[in-house]
Amino acid sequence: MLRFTVLLPLLILAAASSPSQPALELEDCRISAGPGYPGIKARCGTLLRPLNPADPESGQLELAVAVVPALNLEPEPDPVVPLAGGPGGGAIQFYAAYAAAFEPLRRDRDILLLDQRGTGGSERMDCPFDDDIVEGQYDDEQTREFTAACLEQLPHDARFFTTSIAVADLEALRLALGYPSLNLLGTSYGTRVAQHFARRYPDATRTLVLDGVVPPQVPLGPEIATEAQRAIDDILHRCLDDPSCGERFPEIDLDFTSIRTQLEDAPVQVEIPDPLTGNSQAFAFGSAELAAAIRLLAYQPRSVAIMPLLIHEAAGGNFVPLAAQFQLTVSSLADALALGMHNTVVCSEDLPFIDKSTIDFAALDATYIGAMQLEALETICSVWPQGPVDADLATPLATDIPVLLLSGDADPITPPRYADLAAVELMNARHLIGEQQGHGQIAAGCMPNIVADFVAVADASDLDTACMDNTFVMPFFLDFSGPAP
Repeated sequence: MLRFTVLLPLLILAAASSPSQPALELEDCRISAGPGYPGIKARCGTLLRPLNPADPESGQLELAVAVVPALNLEPEPDPVVPLAGGPGGGAIQFYAAYAAAFEPLRRDRDILLLDQRGTGGSERMDCPFDDDIVEGQYDDEQTREFTAACLEQLPHDARFFTTSIAVADLEALRLALGYPSLNLLGTSYGTRVAQHFARRYPDATRTLVLDGVVPPQVPLGPEIATEAQRAIDDILHRCLDDPSCGERFPEIDLDFTSIRTQLEDAPVQVEIPDPLTGNSQAFAFGSAELAAAIRLLAYQPRSVAIMPLLIHEAAGGNFVPLAAQFQLTVSSLADALALGMHNTVVCSEDLPFIDKSTIDFAALDATYIGAMQLEALETICSVWPQGPVDADLATPLATDIPVLLLSGDADPITPPRYADLAAVELMNARHLIGEQQGHGQIAAGCMPNIVADFVAVADASDLDTACMDNTFVMPFFLDFSGPAP
């Protein structure tokens, strides 16, 4: 599983706001974050788009659309458009999972949702994992075989699911519903989509919110391992500097080194009860599983809070809690992200722009992930076809459109310096950094209100951001009963 899991993510209608007879018909519906989650009232429809825009005979795709109406009966004419991360996440599910964070925005504006082609309800491009084979032990040949088998299972030609084509879909949706312009809110990979839409359609873009910024000029892949290592080092040092955590886990950095060394020598066998059936399931937990578990847990402050405890337990011989977190996190990620669309994006837009002569392989080898991420990407993309990519996709966006950039100083995948790189040609931008925050700020503390204030005035210069100083960061868990008081 890890050959693919560690790659994911290379990091989520009011009648008055549309014409009286829109080109796209919408009907009452309910959307949700998945089975078991509450439904949200919306208006849903289907946008028909050509598979290959350059070939009218290539067939049509049915793209899932939803509009969550503004609370105001006389909303502003320009909606907010959440763009999901991954790549491979669907916007509808992403919005539903974080709907509360969008409520300040929804006071005066519709929420316009389009599952990007190949994700969610838009002709999802995916293939199942074979858990008996994909268990972190893939060699290059097995990876190529799995990738080729995945391609054969996909419902459409994998080439036509790139960012360059997806932004044209979004513009077609805007025109179909008659919106004069859009307020784009991209998270992680969604920031790449937002920037490229603004490049292609500047007159249709009113504001940009870029959360967990992917700079156009930086291909994802080479720095994932080093940024992940920086993040875990910072987490462990923060634990040692914290009186309670440091006293409870006085050698947590050595504990992490110990389990890394142990699992590099040989995996451990772990038995975990299935959460649905209660039956025990055994599997090998090795260095690849450790890498995925630590990297994914480092994304959010809530999961960061339990990491020292999980590492300490594993160092004492109890790998079950860490392995259980690995299985839970990886399972939810695999359900949320479409592997086929993900591969098309990274193999078309990232790998071709990687200059291996500039990579510090010694630094990669010193990390807990190592070069595994980059090697897996190269092997997958040796089989996966490349799709159409606009020539300027990797060029920093140059615009005077109002832009709000959001970063977490503990982000293990898109650090604050990435936002600074993206901002080199942004003439009307402001960068906000959350202290001890991870990947994605839209739901952190008072950020929903700050973002709503920015979109309301289309100006970041006078935003009141003092409330960020009080953003809650969950204390470290000292035992499994919960965080420290």
